[in-house]
Amino acid sequence: MAFDLTTIWAFIIAFAVFAYVIMDGFDLGIGILFPFFEVGEERDQAMNSIAPVWDGNETWLVLGGGGLFAAFPLAYAIILPATYPLIIAMLLGLVFRGVAFEFRWRDPGHRAFWDFAFTAGSLVAALAQGMVLGALLQGIEVADRAYAGSWFDWLTPYTLLTGLGVVAGYALLGATWLIIKVEGRALDHAYRIARPAFVATLILLGAVSLYTPFLEGQYWQRWFTMPSFLFASQVPLLTGILAYALMRALAKRRTYAPFLLALGLFLLGMIGLGVSMWPYVVPDQVTIWDAAAPERSQLFMLVGTAIILPVILAYTAWAYWVFRGKVGTDGYH
Repeated sequence: MAFDLTTIWAFIIAFAVFAYVIMDGFDLGIGILFPFFEVGEERDQAMNSIAPVWDGNETWLVLGGGGLFAAFPLAYAIILPATYPLIIAMLLGLVFRGVAFEFRWRDPGHRAFWDFAFTAGSLVAALAQGMVLGALLQGIEVADRAYAGSWFDWLTPYTLLTGLGVVAGYALLGATWLIIKVEGRALDHAYRIARPAFVATLILLGAVSLYTPFLEGQYWQRWFTMPSFLFASQVPLLTGILAYALMRALAKRRTYAPFLLALGLFLLGMIGLGVSMWPYVVPDQVTIWDAAAPERSQLFMLVGTAIILPVILAYTAWAYWVFRGKVGTDGYH
């Protein structure tokens, strides 16, 4: 029973993290790309494309962080002290991004400043999220069930690489989302921006994938020894297929395919992460069962999650359905 509950909770949190990455990822990506759009109608269309959904997307961040705290308290107590500067930077970036989003419409006299704050907040939040992932993958020093490293252990070339990879990936999501939502000159601009964002994402994804197996012996065994190689090798193979399909979709100016294929790349990245880490929540230190809350606590929370998760999925789907289609030049403001 404990094994089943712990595994179920691991997948719930993984799902919440993935949902956050793909949903908040594209609106952070729009913030990252914001300086590349012309002041005026192009920027207004870009921002209006996420106006109805951007704050609801962050629900999944709360679910992922809260679920980690409740279901795997030991992992929460180790990972957060190891990445406090990054978590603080991420939250401040999200705050500045949110404030700028509202104030650029209500304070047009300082719109250039709020546009800068929107971009800076999005960039800092995305970079911090990628570096947290890198810090987790490169390993966290643990002693006596507590973080035993220093304040800046997270700052390495590898974490900078993963941070830049997430920034590029979010930019790709943002550009492909805009292809669906905007029109006119902004649409042409979105197609032009999507291509270099795709190339940067592919290069950085490949660099991180080549670097990661050398961090831990466990990673190397998972990717390059039999029989796990038979399963693991399908991930880069499928990634190559999706990358080719995405390149073709952009060349043929498809509308929905580029965004869906970009989501597929992120899903394969998540699967690759699972291949490397499972069943550790802190690689080579703490497994999901070591970090799990008591069985009764997991069961109690699972009942609540079974009720609230369908509600979150329903209102999220409804919001995207209601605001489907092109935003037009009038937008929502």
